[in-house]
Amino acid sequence: MQSERRLLVIEDDPAFARALARSFERRGYAVSSCDGIDGLKVQLASGLPHYAVVDLKLVGGSGLECVKLLHARDPEMRIVVLTGFASIATAVEAIKLGACHYLAKPSNTDDIEAAFGKANGDAEVPLTQRQTSLKNLEWERIHETLVDTDFNISETARRLGMHRRTLARKLEKRRVN
Repeated sequence: MQSERRLLVIEDDPAFARALARSFERRGYAVSSCDGIDGLKVQLASGLPHYAVVDLKLVGGSGLECVKLLHARDPEMRIVVLTGFASIATAVEAIKLGACHYLAKPSNTDDIEAAFGKANGDAEVPLTQRQTSLKNLEWERIHETLVDTDFNISETARRLGMHRRTLARKLEKRRVN
C-alpha cells in the first residue's frame, strides 16, 4: 500500500522548480518535475501524481495544455496553476480545463498546499463591492488576447489595434517579460 503523496512540478524556471521541489520534499511529498508538455508526457509514462503545480506560461507553450492533459488522465488529481500573468480569463480557463486552484506569483509552499486542500472551493470567501478600474479592465483584455495568441506580442498588438511598442511598454509596466 503506497501512502506517498506524489507531486509533479511543471515549471520552466529551473531554479524556482528546484526550490519548490525541495520545499515540498521537506513536507513529505515525492516530487518530480519537468519543463513543459513534452516532459510531462515522459513523466506520465512513469506514473500519475496525486498533485500537480503548473506554471501558466512555459517556454514551449501554455501550461493550460498541461492542465488539460493531466485532468484527462486523472480527473481527481489536484492541479494548481501558478502565474505571474494573472487574469480572470486565464483563471476561468484553467478551472474549466481541470485545475482546482489558480494562484498569482509569488506564491509559497503554504499557499500551494492550502490550495490543494481547497479543491472544492470556499463559500466563505468575502465578496467585495469594489468596482473594476479601467486599467484593470484594459489589462484583462490585453492578457486575454495574449493568451489567445500564445503570447505573441506583435499579433496581440495587431488584434488590439495598438502599436507593438505601446503594448510592450504596458507589459513592461506590469513586469511581464
